Amino acid sequence: TQGDSAVLEIAGQRQTLRIGGSPVSVGKPINTANSNRIVLSADSQGHFFSQGLVNARPVQFLVDTGATTIGMSVSDADRIGLQYKQGQAVQVATANGVVPGWRVRLSSVRLSDVEVRDIEAVITPISMPFVLLGNSYLTRFQMTRNNEQLVLEKRY
Repeated sequence: TQGDSAVLEIAGQRQTLRIGGSPVSVGKPINTANSNRIVLSADSQGHFFSQGLVNARPVQFLVDTGATTIGMSVSDADRIGLQYKQGQAVQVATANGVVPGWRVRLSSVRLSDVEVRDIEAVITPISMPFVLLGNSYLTRFQMTRNNEQLVLEKRY
């Protein structure tokens, strides 16, 4: 601790807590009474991670406002039983160049108590430790950033 703050490390993620500061959640959305609202807390580097469900199967999400759609690796798609090769073959522009992929529709995506149905995603052979939660999901919400928190309120 240093005066009015303390640094906690939980599951490899560090958070600085300050007296009178905002509540903190590491890696899980804060459950709210309103089932149309999700509150995520940033990690120590400002990224928003969350556990969630794709087609009722658990995944680790990273919010990516620069991604057009939800982005998922072939290994995650295989793990959750997604028949992605039946999707539309596409070329995907990434930070590391163009790669082949498959455009699919996900039956459901859930964070906290908020479920969204029929969401576009792209599956690629790029190895990723998380599923990118892109704009095909995020545009269904009003997004507000409050300090270290990202609030998503469902539009429709």
